[in-house]
Amino acid sequence: MTATPEDRIYSLGIWHGSIEIAPLVGGITNRNYLVGNAGRRFVVRLGSDIPVHHINRANEVAASRAAHAAGLSPAVIHHEPGILVLDYIDAKPLSADDMRNPGVMARVLPLVRSCHRDVPKHFRGQAAIFWVFHVVRDYAALLEARGSRHALLLPSFLEIAERLERAAGPFEIAFGHNDLLAANFLDDGKRLWLIDWDYAGFNTPLFDLGGLASNNEFSEAQEEAMLETYFEAPVSDDLRRRYQAMKCASLLRETMWSMVSEIHSDIEFDYSSYTAENLRRFESAWQDFRNS
Repeated sequence: MTATPEDRIYSLGIWHGSIEIAPLVGGITNRNYLVGNAGRRFVVRLGSDIPVHHINRANEVAASRAAHAAGLSPAVIHHEPGILVLDYIDAKPLSADDMRNPGVMARVLPLVRSCHRDVPKHFRGQAAIFWVFHVVRDYAALLEARGSRHALLLPSFLEIAERLERAAGPFEIAFGHNDLLAANFLDDGKRLWLIDWDYAGFNTPLFDLGGLASNNEFSEAQEEAMLETYFEAPVSDDLRRRYQAMKCASLLRETMWSMVSEIHSDIEFDYSSYTAENLRRFESAWQDFRNS
């Protein structure tokens, strides 16, 4: 008989006495649970490697530990294949509306900068690189091989990706989170935390900044303010153009991530609608980029 998620959590040898388990809402790559034990609370993330999405759990653990050492994330309490146990932070996830608030963004950007500059100082072992243009090409091959309903879009996606890769250089390299959804920022009332390091790896910082803007639908003025704050300087035309290319690439990757998830994931989530929404955002950003 196949063990349930609760059975797997109960069987961990780290608990002291009885435990209480409750599922946590959200999460479209992992199944997450809140566990109470001996007066403390923990988050248990269940999820194996996902090669089609370039997710390697050993890399996630190493990044999570480095992010904790850098002061960004909760502590790793335990890990074993398919299971990651983290200290629980009593905090509220941010929303896209929160992220568009200038006061919130002033608190978010130092965390992003710290991710890029400080986390790699604490990262140990073999590290990943997350190169969005490779991911797009790999997704296209998988979608073609699996007969995706979106197959007719793939040639244009690949052509666009090549144009964006040329336009986005030269590239500065930093350590990227690479999944800056609003819900991956937690506010405990005193400070912000950055969580969920599934896709972490070396990348250009413009990918994270483009993802931050596209995931939260920033206005042009909000994007300009974000770039000026992050780089602590006025935004040049060259930087703006390279940033816009990476923002398009971020949206293209998110669109194709959802297309792959439509045919691969067994997590209960409306990937079809998520694909349609991200495709709309990508097409709008690409049109703006072409007209700029």
